[in-house]
Amino acid sequence: MSVLEIQNVGYYYYENKKVLEDITLSFEKGKFYAICGPSGCGKTTTLRIIGGFETADEGQLYFDGVEISDVPAY
Repeated sequence: MSVLEIQNVGYYYYENKKVLEDITLSFEKGKFYAICGPSGCGKTTTLRIIGGFETADEGQLYFDGVEISDVPAY
């Protein structure tokens, strides 16, 4: 069972530059994950969305089955 799910996430900078498109990830409890890729591919933006520091323009985030897409970082 996934503890964190990211479904169809998209994100725009400056309303017209799409930097994330249709990102879908699933993280299971008790496992270790790494997000790898070249500079500028969206790793930090994805983590900022998961942490609540940015809001995805498209898609949903779920933690333990509860949608957290609009929950601010606390």
